[in-house]
Amino acid sequence: MGEEGRVLRASEIGEYVFCHRAWWLHRVQGLESANRAQMEAGVAWHVAHGRGVRRASSLQRAGFALLILAGLFALVAVFLMAVPAP
Repeated sequence: MGEEGRVLRASEIGEYVFCHRAWWLHRVQGLESANRAQMEAGVAWHVAHGRGVRRASSLQRAGFALLILAGLFALVAVFLMAVPAP
């Protein structure tokens, strides 16, 4: 694929903004960073953080659903207490 069909990713823009020389060395010259271990550790941290965020979001939704369910049970209980016994 030629340059006209190349996708420009947000990480590449961030790399350029952080250090345009590093971007040029990597993207144009094809040189890899000497900090590969730190970069891989950063990627692993972000993956783990993403999992934690998704889990927290799921737990928050589950808690909200349980809160609604508890409210419905409370309404039913109040209704049943208000209805006179036969």
